[in-house]
Amino acid sequence: MFDYNHLETIEKVEGSSIHPRALVYKGAKIGTGVMVGPNAIVGPMVTLHDNVQIGPGAVISGRTTIGEGTQVSPFATVGAPPQDLKYKGEDTEVRIGKNNRICEYVNISLGTVGGGGLTTIGDNNLIMAYTHVAHDCVIGNNCVFANGVHLAGHVVVGNNVVFGGISGAHQFCHFGERAMIAAGSIVVQDVPPYCLVQGDRARISGLNVVGLRRSNLPKEQLADIKNMFKILYNENLTLEDAIARMKEEIPVSEARDSFINFVVTSHRGICR
Repeated sequence: MFDYNHLETIEKVEGSSIHPRALVYKGAKIGTGVMVGPNAIVGPMVTLHDNVQIGPGAVISGRTTIGEGTQVSPFATVGAPPQDLKYKGEDTEVRIGKNNRICEYVNISLGTVGGGGLTTIGDNNLIMAYTHVAHDCVIGNNCVFANGVHLAGHVVVGNNVVFGGISGAHQFCHFGERAMIAAGSIVVQDVPPYCLVQGDRARISGLNVVGLRRSNLPKEQLADIKNMFKILYNENLTLEDAIARMKEEIPVSEARDSFINFVVTSHRGICR
């Protein structure tokens, strides 16, 4: 964090709207059309790109970059020190992409040296109230995190993933593209692409049918995904035998390769 008592603040930035009761510290880089609400705090190592909106009482600290058009709601904290006992104030980062909506009381932590020093969030994500994104997480694009989702450190989330409310992820878990995590789920293993999981500890419940319907994938690839799911989960095969059969029977495509590569490279093991 920064010292509130010994840093000079910016009173005005040309092309942007900073409320008189906001604290925007010198050193912060502020784009055109940025709005900072009353009682918000923007630290000296923060970069806000064009048309970013920072709501009342939000705190943007650390070495944080927020992309164009992203909205940060009241009382969110972005760039907060990681909740990790190993963190000793090292110069780590948060990078957030374009057109995200970060809702009330969301907390997004800086990275840690041991995790690569960087927490990353892509574009067009909706992160609802009270969600926690811990240190060194990597989140893709077009994801939805319902209220009260908790991601532990080093979690990796692909594109178009949906988390139901009050769900959580163990550290180092990976979530493949278009996976869906049901409300209240506690996930301790990796979730393959296109799959739906639920429960504590979360188990496979089926395919994310709604997500696939919205994906605009060709019908042939949708059929291949269904066949891969059947081979992996319904044929009572070992993981090695299931992978071999998928490689042998499913035609090469982007969806096929994404699914197989995820399963092959899983370090925590996949939900079954």
